[in-house]
Amino acid sequence: MSDPQSQGAPQSPAVVRNNTMDAIVAAILFAVGTVVIVQARQLGAGWSDDGPGSGYFPFYIGLVICFAALGVFYEAMFSKSRDTGVFVDRQQLGRVASVLLPAVAFVFAIVFVGVYVASAIYIAAFMIVLGRYQPAKGVFLGLAVSAFFFVMFEVWFKVPLYKGRFEPLAFLGY
Repeated sequence: MSDPQSQGAPQSPAVVRNNTMDAIVAAILFAVGTVVIVQARQLGAGWSDDGPGSGYFPFYIGLVICFAALGVFYEAMFSKSRDTGVFVDRQQLGRVASVLLPAVAFVFAIVFVGVYVASAIYIAAFMIVLGRYQPAKGVFLGLAVSAFFFVMFEVWFKVPLYKGRFEPLAFLGY
């Protein structure tokens, strides 16, 4: 589908086409169906004296998932009517990456500096870089939001959140 805002604007080159993404999703679903089948067989997918085993229905659900995934894969790769439209172009991928990569860095930062410090940095960086706010405003609001949640969780609710390996807030006594 085309974006209504890009009507008439030249579109950047495709990074991934729809049929390629359909094939990737079909492969993932096939793997999920295979895991369901294997686990159902370990539970007992057969018929016992008192009725179906606990893996009986999951086994057949896994088979249906696998057959459906094979059908989608065939349609995506070999059908004459496959959809070869643009799934994502370079510009769209860049926008997604501009949000996804900092989010991944935020998750890894939590391990070392904790939820509060990582959140303050994340909020400030997003406001300054993507929101184009003045640095002072971004830093102030990042610190204010993290301070508010620190007081709310640590002081009011008495629910400690992860402080990180380096425990940068240890001087506060929490």
